[in-house]
Amino acid sequence: MNRSKSVHRVAVRAAVVVAVIGVTAVGLVGPAAAHGGGDTIVRPGQSIQGAIDAADPGDRIVVRAGTYREQLTIDKDGISLVGFGAILVPPLPSKDPVVNTCSRLADDGTGDSTEAGICVTGSDVTLAPFLFEHRKIVSVGRRVKDVSITGFQVRGFSGENIAVVGAQNARIVGNTLVDGVRYGFLTVGSMNTRVAGNSVTSTTVRYIAVCMDDVSGVKVSNNQISGYIFGFCVQTPGADVRNNVVSDSCIGVFVDPFIDGAKVRDNRISAANSLCASVSDFGAIGIIVDGAVNTVVRHNRIEGQTLGDLSNKFGVGIAVVDDQTTAPVAVSSGNVVTRNSLRNNDVDLFVATAGTDNVVKRNNCTSSSPDGLCTGR
Repeated sequence: MNRSKSVHRVAVRAAVVVAVIGVTAVGLVGPAAAHGGGDTIVRPGQSIQGAIDAADPGDRIVVRAGTYREQLTIDKDGISLVGFGAILVPPLPSKDPVVNTCSRLADDGTGDSTEAGICVTGSDVTLAPFLFEHRKIVSVGRRVKDVSITGFQVRGFSGENIAVVGAQNARIVGNTLVDGVRYGFLTVGSMNTRVAGNSVTSTTVRYIAVCMDDVSGVKVSNNQISGYIFGFCVQTPGADVRNNVVSDSCIGVFVDPFIDGAKVRDNRISAANSLCASVSDFGAIGIIVDGAVNTVVRHNRIEGQTLGDLSNKFGVGIAVVDDQTTAPVAVSSGNVVTRNSLRNNDVDLFVATAGTDNVVKRNNCTSSSPDGLCTGR
């Protein structure tokens, strides 16, 4: 996929979304950074965080085109943050990082602090110690509700470009997230999160583009992903991942051990990044169900998952496997893999599980392990 064209399409989509929600030229008339019927305008040289701090719950903050060196914290209900060409980048190294719930949320064990560009957070959030990937939620005193972020470009933060922690009904729509070192976007311990129409890209192979570690109700759709080891990590029961495009990555969709009832449907996953052989322990895989249960993998198109003639790694279109690293072993069971189209992969379908009630049928492909799984439509 041509990355510049992809970003342009998402930017256009973001503009359409912003128009639909009612941010018009008439609504933008007014003095800089002044309230007007619940709206605040922020212009270059002004502080977005200052506008958030001054806002009342339910206010809309419109940020005009420009580059803003800030970290943002949103902990008020109903805040709508809307960017028109607004670019958010890390503060200068001479400035101390903002301390909020997202600080050190995704530390990688090296001792270096990780910071989020935009942190949407509930109150009285308790986080577990870091074990791997990111810290888990222990408890939330009060969830922040109905926050939306639209039309921003967020670049180069050490943890997550955008993180949602202990929220309810958060909406992350039509943003461009570039070079998030640990995550492009992460939602953890939240409910009913919607992530749609975003472009999440990296200029090198970074860690995870979009991860969903929520309580329930997450829906992720129509996003463009490129340049990450993991396109989507699915850690939410019942998660719905659909109509997304993943390219130039190593693992398109990873459904984690013990996750129940995820739906992975109508996604398009194309050629793996050439660096996957060296940076991914798994090789290249379009979709992997790794010890999850009752997952539906349907109507996905997967191609170009190939690593050539390596003896220890290979490319797989769809894999259903058990996870041997968990205790007890996470056994894949009750999963349904049907009506997917797979081509030009080292192996189209790979099933290696002790589970006996998985259904793999009617997939349009040519190679499988074990043999005989490609029955066509």
